[in-house]
Amino acid sequence: MQDPLIVGGRSFQSRLIVGTGKYKSIDETERAIEASGAEIVTVAVRRVDLNDRSSGSLMSLLQRRTEWIVLPNTAGCFTADDAVRTLRLARELGLGGEKDGHGPMVKLEVIGDPKTLYPDNEQTLDAAKTLVKEGFVVMPYCIDDPILCRKLEDAGCAAVMPLAAPIGSGLGIRNPHNLSIILEHAKIPVLVDAGVGTASDAAVAMELGCHGLLVNSAIALARDPVAMAEAMREGVSAGRKAFLAGRMPRSRYANASSPAANLIE
Repeated sequence: MQDPLIVGGRSFQSRLIVGTGKYKSIDETERAIEASGAEIVTVAVRRVDLNDRSSGSLMSLLQRRTEWIVLPNTAGCFTADDAVRTLRLARELGLGGEKDGHGPMVKLEVIGDPKTLYPDNEQTLDAAKTLVKEGFVVMPYCIDDPILCRKLEDAGCAAVMPLAAPIGSGLGIRNPHNLSIILEHAKIPVLVDAGVGTASDAAVAMELGCHGLLVNSAIALARDPVAMAEAMREGVSAGRKAFLAGRMPRSRYANASSPAANLIE
């Protein structure tokens, strides 16, 4: 079934984006990404030595696996200026997959509180406006706020990435109602970012109608990251198929599966 994810004019078969942090080794990182089937792999620009291309480094892996688009993110940035400066550096280093007239894809993340890691709405919106004007394909991490998501879309963002729960918490989908409202009004992809803990969470997000999701901790911190990466891949696929199929209506009372007419006496 041809059902691509379209972000910023580019088409992807996988609806799962994966992170590269918290793994035990580069070998485990590579095997988990392979198992996930992801085409987009995100890297925290401020937390990785981008100039280290030596054997066994993360950047050497990403340089070798050219089929993956490296999505630079601004984890660790607390102001719009820091985030914009960080992504300008990422562009200079060739990250983001700038291609065929499409600007580099970037994940914008401006943190407002170091304990909860919740984003700063105003700073995120300010940075998004600047980056869009400079030709970036902007995918902002944000609170699951329908109003903010609308403003980010109006600012020209290619997608919005509302959280499901705090980063790295593994709490799952805390507020499906808000996500449903965001999905009802958005004309750009809605990609759940942060809080997914296991494959059933991924399926729930996709069944709601989300267009994809980003997962890092749930895979990297699993007892078997490679197996969890495969489970996430299957959860995303199953959830998407269930959404497209359309679930049965909910009923307060039982409804027999077999016909009640012509019963044998």
